Amino acid sequence: MTLEARPEAVATRDGSGAVGTVEAPRRGRWIDVWDPEDTTFWAEKGRAVARRNLWPSIFAEFLGFSVWQLWSIVVVSMPRAGFDYSTNQLFWLVALPSLVGATLRLPYTFAVPRFGGRNWTIVSALLLLIPTIGLSYFITQPGTPFWLMALVAATAGVGGGNFASSMTNISFFYPEKEKGFALGINAAGGNLGVAVVQLVVPVVIVLGAGLTLNRAGLMWIPLILLAAFVAWKVMANLSVANSSFRTSIAAAKRPHTWIISFLYIGTFGSFIGFGAAFPLLIKTSFPEITVSHVAFLGALVGSVARPFGGKLSDKLGGAWVTVCAFVVMGLGILSAIVSLNSGSFTAFLISFLVLFVASGAGNGSTYRMIPAVFRLTTPDDLGRAKREAAACIGIASAVGAYGGFLVPRGFAMSTSNFGSLIPALYVFCGFYVVCLAVTYFCYLRKGGPLSMERV
Repeated sequence: MTLEARPEAVATRDGSGAVGTVEAPRRGRWIDVWDPEDTTFWAEKGRAVARRNLWPSIFAEFLGFSVWQLWSIVVVSMPRAGFDYSTNQLFWLVALPSLVGATLRLPYTFAVPRFGGRNWTIVSALLLLIPTIGLSYFITQPGTPFWLMALVAATAGVGGGNFASSMTNISFFYPEKEKGFALGINAAGGNLGVAVVQLVVPVVIVLGAGLTLNRAGLMWIPLILLAAFVAWKVMANLSVANSSFRTSIAAAKRPHTWIISFLYIGTFGSFIGFGAAFPLLIKTSFPEITVSHVAFLGALVGSVARPFGGKLSDKLGGAWVTVCAFVVMGLGILSAIVSLNSGSFTAFLISFLVLFVASGAGNGSTYRMIPAVFRLTTPDDLGRAKREAAACIGIASAVGAYGGFLVPRGFAMSTSNFGSLIPALYVFCGFYVVCLAVTYFCYLRKGGPLSMERV
């Protein structure tokens, strides 16, 4: 089998996966023959091409996450810059990008089969210029009304959409046996953007004398342009990446799509939600601590843990790893409650680091469950199983990302109504117990429909 990549090649996608011809040529670099399950093809050409597309995808997704989470660290310094916003309003500025990002993930998923993975990576990278330029200007205007600043913060949600299109695209490049680790690496590179923005931005905005918050946006513009250029130069579009709207509707009718989406709220929703809120949680609970010295650690360890969760799931099964992740997350929450009651920042930090590690590993394991579940429930049509699994990735990534909105708002409501973070933490712990029970009942219990398979 040979690999054909012809800029002038043409193809149609009819929802069945068939490739046909049309009169008008497609724009961009297209690969029309792609079968990673063919071991000879994969060893001779497939693996090298997949890797060549993976690394630019990671870079673009990394920048997407960085821009998406910019406000998580900027809000901490806004009072010093002259902005007279309440704590509740600051939590809104943290939460709104997550709300918009989650909502954009479904259309971003459809963009890959419609425009091509390479083409959409270029476009989605360039869209990041909108929130970075907007932040750079309005953060220098302390008199900006809150509603306008909230609108500016909301535009950072375009960075959250990048994840869905990147993961959907990369899922088509790799064979089933390597998909867990590849998706884990791709996602981890993006997740790492949360840690980097929380580590680097506090340093950049105080370089020299005083506080220069507009640098938090300006510093990303050259990197965004570089990511778009690299994607244009290196990546390719796949004709077989044909997860159509009709396929997504079919995936949406499957109960497993919504079960896994629910679980992804518990894993990724926790990671992105706690990652966004962590700097402000430290600032409000332990004001004597310098946020920039420690806030990035949570997102860092969670990002690093994600590919290992995927790799471990390739060997043990995603469901078992996911169950273990929810157990550890629950213990981390209970430990955080004890540390808040005792006033120990060290215990609080360690508790959250454990929580971040478990949620990161759970991100990888939950995503690894998707192709396995669809393959096992559609054994007579593996092509359809692949397409619907890719659609499920987009749906689950969108639903799970709403956790990035719910977690900060949960903390804001808990603080406003009870004067403490602890009630919100108890609610989160109870939610993890429910997620654990759902995972066990649907995928692990003896006598269940998939209990004899390694999901």
